[in-house]
Amino acid sequence: MRIVFAASECVPYINTGGLADVIGALPREVARLGHQVTTYLPFYRQISSRMKERVVAIKSLTIPFQYYNRFATVLDGGVQEGVQYYFIDCPELFDREYIYATPTGDYQDNWERFGLFSRAVLESAKVLGVPDVFHAHDWETALIPIYLRTSYYFDPLLRSAGTLLTVHNAGFQGWFPPVTVERLLLPWDIYTPDRAEHYNQLNFLKGGVVYSDIVSTVSHKYAEEVQTAEFGSGLEGVFQKRANDLHGILNGIDTVKWNPATDGNIAAHFTAENLEGKASCRRDLLHAFGLNHASEQTPVLGIVSRFATQKGFDLLAQIADELAAEEMVLVVLGDGEPYYEGVFRSLQERHPGKISVRIPYDRALAHKVEAGADAFLMPSHYEPCGLGQLYALRYGTIPIVRATGGLDEAVAEWNPETGEGTGFKFHGYAPADFLAAIRRAVRLFCGDKDGWRKLVRNAMAEDHSWVGPAGEYIKLYEEVARRRS
Repeated sequence: MRIVFAASECVPYINTGGLADVIGALPREVARLGHQVTTYLPFYRQISSRMKERVVAIKSLTIPFQYYNRFATVLDGGVQEGVQYYFIDCPELFDREYIYATPTGDYQDNWERFGLFSRAVLESAKVLGVPDVFHAHDWETALIPIYLRTSYYFDPLLRSAGTLLTVHNAGFQGWFPPVTVERLLLPWDIYTPDRAEHYNQLNFLKGGVVYSDIVSTVSHKYAEEVQTAEFGSGLEGVFQKRANDLHGILNGIDTVKWNPATDGNIAAHFTAENLEGKASCRRDLLHAFGLNHASEQTPVLGIVSRFATQKGFDLLAQIADELAAEEMVLVVLGDGEPYYEGVFRSLQERHPGKISVRIPYDRALAHKVEAGADAFLMPSHYEPCGLGQLYALRYGTIPIVRATGGLDEAVAEWNPETGEGTGFKFHGYAPADFLAAIRRAVRLFCGDKDGWRKLVRNAMAEDHSWVGPAGEYIKLYEEVARRRS
């Protein structure tokens, strides 16, 4: 089959979150399984600065808007690990200091930026190869299925192409004023409550969910959760209507880059069979965070995260004093919302020697935390998939998570009677529940070394490569193509 991925970010080119990791790995695994795969990305300034040679695939595309045209060039990024990369270059829209927003708020023309990108992907495909399926990701490319079923409905080249939209986070939807419909040259009949209108706004994500052949989310649990008022972010009714076409597929991770047996970012290598190197990684991590005084009997808790309300750090702030009284140290790495950056700095000041924070995020240091910590905290209010817990499992760093979305799906509660399980979970969104889960982990670490080693080996035995998820996506592609045949 021929698959086109369209996304707003992708490692190693541009990365602000988990979406980039998925787009960097999933297309390559699909290609490895024998399919023809192309990935389209915007040509941001951050990509431009690192791309020495520019090969033009399409010299000029004309993208119409209501009162004017914009012009884009398609750059050929070459083939890497079986995936052909193309970049949509429109300097006035993508040559900017930031990707989606400045520190003062979203770019006001994001509707235009990603409207152009979506149409450019469709126009490019007509020249460079029409796929069986366009695989769109999140609100930034949700216009692709909308355009295909409206403005491009009678285009003979594109009419048989199917669409799959993956929702990585339903909390980000792309809301724009009603006039955006005309500006994007979309028909007004999409602007109804059962299509793309939502609370008197044009909602890109809602329209994408309505018009896509099939919709997926990034875990089975999240596919269930988005159909509820708590997690649907106002779109629960739309997801309920598409329930028969809504599928959850837990993300995988890049098991080459994230491999404790070969990782070049960590102090020593280790495997489930030989865990000696993990002790060296632990010492190296403590040194990096200035906590050399911690004894071998003291569990090291780690956090690597975007600092955001979604991530449940309000719970951590409420238990910080009690947690600091426990036999443990906490290392924190990340950046994000200024409020939570301030929260973590204040926790470090209040509990020196117990809590150590590093801001901003650093990829090499993230590997050290995943490898060197004993346990990994993810108390998220909601987590569509989450990658941190998958990396932690890979490195034998025990996840302590709230039972939501991909966290609930990926982590099995430790059972001391049977020796089964891979981590610790709490179900209520309450500080006491979070603290109780941490205490269960600390108690096992300090009181039952054999049990802890068994738990570590259980975690490392989990397979969270992209092989299984890619196979599930291919089944969805085949279903989309069957419907369009």
